[in-house]
Amino acid sequence: MIPVSTLSGRKVALFGLGGSGLATAEALAAGGAEVAAWDDNAASVDKARAAGIAVADLREADWSAFASFVLSPGVPLTHPEPHWSAKLAKEAGVEIIGDIELFCRERAALAPAAPLIAITGTNGKSTTTALIAHIIAHSGRDAQMGGNIGRAALTLDPPGPGRIYVLECSSYQIELAPSLNPTAGILLNLTPDHLDRHGTMARYAAIKERLVAASDTAIVGVDDALCAAIADRLAKAGRPVVRISTGMAPDDGLYTAGADLMRATGGRAKRVASLDGIGSLRGRHNAQNALAAAAACLAVGLTEAEIQAGLATFPGLAHRMEQVGRRGHVLFVNDSKATNAEAAAPALSSFPRIYWIAGGLPKEGGIEALRPLFSHVARAYLIGEAASAFSATLGEAVPHEDAGTLHAALARAAEDAARDDAGEAVVLLSPACASFDQFRNFEVRGDAFRTAALALAGVEPVSARTGGID
Repeated sequence: MIPVSTLSGRKVALFGLGGSGLATAEALAAGGAEVAAWDDNAASVDKARAAGIAVADLREADWSAFASFVLSPGVPLTHPEPHWSAKLAKEAGVEIIGDIELFCRERAALAPAAPLIAITGTNGKSTTTALIAHIIAHSGRDAQMGGNIGRAALTLDPPGPGRIYVLECSSYQIELAPSLNPTAGILLNLTPDHLDRHGTMARYAAIKERLVAASDTAIVGVDDALCAAIADRLAKAGRPVVRISTGMAPDDGLYTAGADLMRATGGRAKRVASLDGIGSLRGRHNAQNALAAAAACLAVGLTEAEIQAGLATFPGLAHRMEQVGRRGHVLFVNDSKATNAEAAAPALSSFPRIYWIAGGLPKEGGIEALRPLFSHVARAYLIGEAASAFSATLGEAVPHEDAGTLHAALARAAEDAARDDAGEAVVLLSPACASFDQFRNFEVRGDAFRTAALALAGVEPVSARTGGID
């Protein structure tokens, strides 16, 4: 835990008592702050009270006594309208901040030179964050990973010499962290997302831009127009910018050439690392993640050899193109995190011969956007409520069947893939749907796929690097 010493002896209001909210309340109390915590959910309030956290209905509080108001990231700050607690704080002139801001203040107070790598973007944040932390830890350094992935930021070890912090930051968290100033800040990409929370795409992009604009080194993916414009704007303002691209070779930055990660300086290029044979980093989207990771690790002093060693041993993230097992030439891949068509596209584009398990609770738009990738699908096995709609979209373009359940779909797909004489046939769970018609969440769905696949006769777990048997 990082005790929040910067608010010691001061009264602090806090709203939102989920996992990060509880951790923040405990860190504030440990640092000597007087906390008044609340939540709209009575059960959450009871849980906090039982944990020894001081709770108080903030509707009845004297807001003039509060030095700060800590708002959990998921609670609306501006759109579709401010939460009642945010309105009260604004009316009282009390600063509204989040747990990432508290982390930044403690870093500034305790160890301002401690390297901080912060990652944002619409897609790929979690994989990039985990990859960077893995490379750093594999090199023998102390990697502290958290934020919007895994552990809440204030549950990490306190800032100090030798520790490198790697934080995934959502737009919600950036909005509540005005002093966020990474050593290396990463903006991977921008596509429309969370517009119900931010109102417009311009506002959403501006919030993401804050992270890299305040960084010692701004690492920006320039394969979409919005991010390319941000990179140009930062460079014009005199900020150090490292552009990364999987589609072109910048004069200064990192890019891909086949499986190689290249670094260009003044128009001259050299190889930094290679993704050849690294099964956990297949696909163009993962090449972008690897470029960002390499750029960030270089920025905090890692060597190219350390980066290559870390890339080669990265196991990948569960439910995100997770290589589960192999039986002969058949590879089983769990991409349960793909809960809409856009999220399923990277997996469908990464394998040439797919036995595709898709369906669940459908999202608006269905799978029509995936039509350009239908040629990669040898056969589809449809499950859940979306089966009928998906069948209509697939039509005669893709052989398919209504399998009903995940277990039935897996059994049929495994049988058909085994008979395929392709060099590699992939049984892929990439549902392009929410899970809630048959599973509690995408994690439970992915766990069910993994367990069932590994229970099939002859299936062996896969190693991250080679795609071979462990």
